[in-house]
Amino acid sequence: MRAGELLGRTAYDPQGRRLGRVVDLVVRGGPDGRLRLTDLVVARHWYSRVSGRLIGAERHPSGPWLIRGVAGLLARSTRQVPADLVRLVPPVPGFPSGPPGGGPD
Repeated sequence: MRAGELLGRTAYDPQGRRLGRVVDLVVRGGPDGRLRLTDLVVARHWYSRVSGRLIGAERHPSGPWLIRGVAGLLARSTRQVPADLVRLVPPVPGFPSGPPGGGPD
């Protein structure tokens, strides 16, 4: 699976509530050295995608206070969700959660 297949998809929680759009992926290395998709970063609003979480105040506490403040405000609706607790629409075959082809109820 490629990152481009996941980015921009609408993400839903297991109860069918909309979380937002996938804007970034979090991968971690396993004990065998292979990378594994662990979390998705989802944003509710279009402007949350502009700021990104990497320039937020929680990631880089130094720097101009105004930029940190604006980035923090823009990233309020952006959150990181475990990949196995997310359903995507349109579905992606091979995505780690649920049966292939599953969407919100």
